[in-house]
Amino acid sequence: MDIEQLKKIINEMPEEEAKSLLFHVFLRVSLMKDTTYSNNEFVNDMENLYDKVLELHNKEMKEDVERVHLLFGDSAAGSLRVALKDLGRYKMEKIISFWDMFSVGPIYQLHDEAGKEARFTWMKKNMNDEYEEFQNRFQESVNEISMIQEEIPITIWVSDSSHEQTGLLYALYLLKNKENDIVVINTTKKHAELFDQKDIEYTVLHTGELSPEKIQIIDERSKNISPLTEQERVTLENEWLTLSKCAETLRIWGNGRIKRVPEDYYDSFMIQRAKSLHRQSELSGFMKSARLIGDVLGHLEQHVGDAFLEYRLRMLIDAGIFESKGSLEAMRFYSVKLKQ
Repeated sequence: MDIEQLKKIINEMPEEEAKSLLFHVFLRVSLMKDTTYSNNEFVNDMENLYDKVLELHNKEMKEDVERVHLLFGDSAAGSLRVALKDLGRYKMEKIISFWDMFSVGPIYQLHDEAGKEARFTWMKKNMNDEYEEFQNRFQESVNEISMIQEEIPITIWVSDSSHEQTGLLYALYLLKNKENDIVVINTTKKHAELFDQKDIEYTVLHTGELSPEKIQIIDERSKNISPLTEQERVTLENEWLTLSKCAETLRIWGNGRIKRVPEDYYDSFMIQRAKSLHRQSELSGFMKSARLIGDVLGHLEQHVGDAFLEYRLRMLIDAGIFESKGSLEAMRFYSVKLKQ
């Protein structure tokens, strides 16, 4: 690629993406000077960064979409993908999804590179999930949002959960300099409106719970939703700035808003559920950690994810509240029981 083509790509790059690119270059120069990070590693990382920028540029040039959907979680994105394929609209509408759990982990200044690095560091230290894949996919989603063309309408899918509502505020802040029409579909409210039965009490905790068939119906029945006004967007952007000043690593949904709570908020409930399971004869001793975590998830009215609960279980093991048997490397490798 010649110099003029490179100049054109850089000139067309959104400001936030250019800042992100510069940060990663500076970060690696700093690592090379202050750590064992080698010259060869630096060269490899710079080549990968170069390839990624060109890949995103080429992808943007090829795209000709009529609408962009933004979701939080692979399950929700998968259901929408099936729905769009069934409708014959998959090639005309783009899906961007965050592979993340916004209800847990630090979000302090997450819109800045230092904030993202702090979140990635916390995830790497405390979660047993694939850290490298998480980091790469998170940045890819941020980059894709920055590349959305101005004239394309955006639909953001959210439930009444701290995970998706936090994700909504973050995404709207990333979109603050774009003038695209943005429609927000609240799947919890829409599901209640379209599918609730008087004799069955059911609340959608996250969009990923919904089948492709229900997603399709909700999408079709949401055509009358007006885009966010400029004032509504400013209000939500300011809500993000307020939320992202806080250092807490756990958030819940209550009374129609995001609430910050201590990291050990679910610990007592996990102990309570363990006691209940121990009363079953076959679970009176050691039980698979996945059995306990699955039970806790099944009784919570919040969307928090198994990775965070497994992290808290390991903290309770360290505190001497639970005993463990097996390797704590991953949830499937060990069993637990409450200490007598």
